[in-house]
Amino acid sequence: MENPFGHLLPAFMQFVTLTGARFVLLVGVMMFFGSAGGRLFQKLKIPQVVGYIVTGILLGVSGLFVLGKETIAALNPISTIALSLIGFLVGAELKIDVIKKYGKQFVGILLGESITPFFVVGILTGAVSFLFTGNLPYSISLGLLLGAICAATAPAATTDVLKEYRTKGPLTTTILGIVAMDDAVALILYAVAATIASPLLGGHSISLASQLAAIAYDIFGSIAMGMAFGFILSLILKYTMDDDGRVLGFSLGILLLSTGICDLIHLDHILSAMFIGFFMTNFAHKKTRPMFRLVERFTPPIYVLFFVTVGAKLNVWILTPFFLVIALLYVGGRTLGKTIGSRLGAHLTKAPESVRKYLPFCLLSQAGVAIGLSIAAGNDFPDSVGPQIMLIITATTFVVQILGPICVKYGVTKAGEVGLNVTEEDILKKTLVKEVTVNGKAVASSTSYAIVNENDPIGKIIADFATHENMNYEVRGRDGLLVGQVSLARIKDAMQIGALADMMPVFDVMEKPAATCLPETPLPEAYQLFADHDTEAINIVDSQGKPMGILEKYTVDHYIHTKIVELEHRLENMG
Repeated sequence: MENPFGHLLPAFMQFVTLTGARFVLLVGVMMFFGSAGGRLFQKLKIPQVVGYIVTGILLGVSGLFVLGKETIAALNPISTIALSLIGFLVGAELKIDVIKKYGKQFVGILLGESITPFFVVGILTGAVSFLFTGNLPYSISLGLLLGAICAATAPAATTDVLKEYRTKGPLTTTILGIVAMDDAVALILYAVAATIASPLLGGHSISLASQLAAIAYDIFGSIAMGMAFGFILSLILKYTMDDDGRVLGFSLGILLLSTGICDLIHLDHILSAMFIGFFMTNFAHKKTRPMFRLVERFTPPIYVLFFVTVGAKLNVWILTPFFLVIALLYVGGRTLGKTIGSRLGAHLTKAPESVRKYLPFCLLSQAGVAIGLSIAAGNDFPDSVGPQIMLIITATTFVVQILGPICVKYGVTKAGEVGLNVTEEDILKKTLVKEVTVNGKAVASSTSYAIVNENDPIGKIIADFATHENMNYEVRGRDGLLVGQVSLARIKDAMQIGALADMMPVFDVMEKPAATCLPETPLPEAYQLFADHDTEAINIVDSQGKPMGILEKYTVDHYIHTKIVELEHRLENMG
């Protein structure tokens, strides 16, 4: 079927080409509309990565053809960089203590979720292909190769969802471990499948030993490359951590050097980048760890371009009925196989309940390695199953790249891990003054004990000091408005006159409010007021200037720390 939208924009494309600004303009279109699509889908409670991919589909060869094959090919370096960044940040999560704790679990689930779909997809697609074609060698080969390819899981879309929803817990840890390793299993399965398929299809026999030797070179060479560059980066950053810009420059420079060299000598740049991150998080000096935060802040625009490009490559108009049936069987068999295999592996290794129930939802995405293996099949078997496999993987990638992130969100949400991977800074950004509590009571309240009237005796405040933690009080005037504040230091000064101090009105010892804020004021703005006015207490007032309580810096610090402790306890209870 021909793309019905491909003829709509030829004049625009000709204009862009004639001006010589085509590439830059199209990158701007991708960045802007990709970001807009991501935000729109986020508002619809759908992972933003789906919005990026849908935008790419609309702009690419399945839609308006704004992004043609030449442009997509020119953007390949951005895709390479994006995958290296993803590998690097995944590697940062592979801490040795976590591997020791979950190593047996990782291996059991990995083997289950990789090998089970190999058999399920292989048998289903091979059997149905034989019913359609009657060609047994062709059908066996098609089933073997598709079964091997389906073992791979794409880390990009999956980790983007985990990052977007700030997930943390046993399910998140397992996901990161599995997507980091199952590509290697897919490569080995493909080597075995290609070795069996080649003589069946009348080609030259492919030596399994040579195939495995090539895979060993790819895997162990990439690991060695990553560890070497990680060591170099750790030495450099040890002496340059005083400048964030320089740290980011060296980190990205090492990452790109590793990626470029891997491409030149035919190693896996994603695996190499992963082990740079692995080395830095496990063996580098602790003071270099903030480097990951800097690199992570650099990634969003690269991810937008990458996922828009992924969508732009997908052509939904090229399937025939036969390949549509095979593609549906591939997706269904892959989903069934990964569900059975992951749950079986989780059960045998006694993984937490959340992992057993919800991991299958998080292993559906397919992209880079699967597409790469389909291209390898196209090169290895150009006159038989190769072109058909490329067609099937391209079509199914379209489906699972849309559904995969949505299922990941469902899984981690049901597992209760959304919002647990937060720092004190994250909590600070999302909290308003009225949400801060002391012993379960909001600090911003018209009935707060931290509010006294200007005619109240000082003795009332002294009595409150014995039962409450406040070091400062708001003073309310006769008109109900804020007129001042009283600190513990002022009370101590008044006490020097003796017993009569208890009867002194608050009016005599109050001072001018240092700063005020509204209950709806975000905490970062409140912290800025603490700094700007060199004070430890801010008066909370409503829109009319009436006292609503007192915000003390100590109280805010204690509140945020309590929230972090609560999250840690939740994680411990998850196992």
